[in-house]
Amino acid sequence: MSETTSTKTPVDFWFDPLCPWAWMTSRWVLEVEKVRDIEVRWHVMSLAVLNEDKIDQLPEEYQEMLKVKAWLGVKVVTAAAQKHGADVLGPLYTALGTRVHNKGEELTLESIAGALADVGLPADLIDYAEQEDFEFDAELRASHTEGITKVGQDVGTPVIAVPGADGEQIAFFGPVVTPAPKGEEAAKLWDGTLLVASVPGFYEIKRSRTAGPDFSNL
Repeated sequence: MSETTSTKTPVDFWFDPLCPWAWMTSRWVLEVEKVRDIEVRWHVMSLAVLNEDKIDQLPEEYQEMLKVKAWLGVKVVTAAAQKHGADVLGPLYTALGTRVHNKGEELTLESIAGALADVGLPADLIDYAEQEDFEFDAELRASHTEGITKVGQDVGTPVIAVPGADGEQIAFFGPVVTPAPKGEEAAKLWDGTLLVASVPGFYEIKRSRTAGPDFSNL
């Protein structure tokens, strides 16, 4: 990420563009950015990388998704960031997520190419999607490792990290929420999430999900 003189609190956000729950959380964080003095910094993580050592233990349908589809988006967004700077990650993620999650397009070469066009990035970035010997594999894995190391291997995407009171980062997975809160409700969830995440030794609050991602207000 480029240097900035902003006095806003940096919020580092790791995402995989395939995940609808990460998308929901990302839209919430952007809403928080409107009502709290924060600045979101985007980073790539990968469900394919996260699960590659245990892929044989997963359901067959999920295996196929991780082996093929899960690589398409992360390769292109990683290549875009490496070739055109990390500042393109936020706009490209928004364009791709809007197509895939809000509009219901499949995550395919066509939807990725459309997202590149939406934000004015070169069309030839799509060539990285199916590049077998991915040119920026090391950078993708380094970004993924940076995020997942902060929270541990038994979570997924998204990962969020913020400065703690002592200057050390506080990191957590989630929150998993639907629909994405707006306005003051978004701010209240943010304040509460930071409150519990900052408690030493706090690890988890959870309840069973009874609804899928609701994109109707995005």
